[in-house]
Amino acid sequence: MLKKLFRKRDYNFNFMKIRKIGFTISMALVIASIASFCIKGLNYGIDFQGGILVEVSSEKTVDIAKVRQSLDGLKDLSIQSAGLDGQLLLIQAQPEKGETGTQVVEKIKSILGSGYIYERVEVIGPTIGEELKQNSLLASVLALIAIAIYIWFRFEWPFAIGCLISLAFTLIVVVGLFSTFNWEFDMVVVAGILSLAGYACNDTIVTYDRVRENLKKHRTKSTDEILNQGINETLSRTILTGISTLVMIFVLLVMGGTTLRGFSLSLFIGILFGTFASIFVAVPLLRYFNIKHWVMTLWLDLNQVKNKKTYRKKSGVLTPLFFYN
Repeated sequence: MLKKLFRKRDYNFNFMKIRKIGFTISMALVIASIASFCIKGLNYGIDFQGGILVEVSSEKTVDIAKVRQSLDGLKDLSIQSAGLDGQLLLIQAQPEKGETGTQVVEKIKSILGSGYIYERVEVIGPTIGEELKQNSLLASVLALIAIAIYIWFRFEWPFAIGCLISLAFTLIVVVGLFSTFNWEFDMVVVAGILSLAGYACNDTIVTYDRVRENLKKHRTKSTDEILNQGINETLSRTILTGISTLVMIFVLLVMGGTTLRGFSLSLFIGILFGTFASIFVAVPLLRYFNIKHWVMTLWLDLNQVKNKKTYRKKSGVLTPLFFYN
């Protein structure tokens, strides 16, 4: 069974027949994610909200209740057990008015004493945190714009719209899950989301490339047949690439420690939903754009390349020919 599952081009699933189920699931996830974000918001880490973060370890299992009681006077105190054996703690707090982050760190060290090893100490001011938040949002928007421009040049505009909607679905669901489960959202998570955008886009482009190829090869087939064929022919590649990547990220999630947890968690969730979106969102959306007309009438006829023109006019926009060879 497994051998047949991963054999190249051995599928004949009718994904277009169940496209409405995929759209319904996608819409439900997006609505739930947006609702969670609007109601609960995100649990921003100190990268965005400022404050101090102290990671301490001990040779023995730490009594969190006792540590919390001794540090009870700190503002916005948060203590989490980060190790599987209970020997690692993450302590977060905010400085009082007129107090610096360094003073808070020294206060924590004086209260806890010398029985702990201070693995990591971070101090970020509120101004820097707000600036990092704005820069992260700007980086995400610019990345999406760059992806849209690339796909527009590489394919026709219906493909760009389908890819962006699929990518938006993946990113919204990842952020929504971080909001729902109150996972910490910091710069490491943003890095994971930006990496995820590239992976999810590449996964969709591979399938789109096969769809476009089949549109030229099988002009008499219906749009649904061509879309199903494109998904089925790349399905083994999609599954194998996704599983192998998830295995590596799972190892990183388990063994990477608290520093990389947000990065690996965002990638792990995103690859799962990105693969779903590539199959059940990105390709089925092409069904509503009359792509046979776009590809066959606007795509360059290779027999006309002999005139050696560098550009051609397409829908009022000059597009380099080398993107279409």
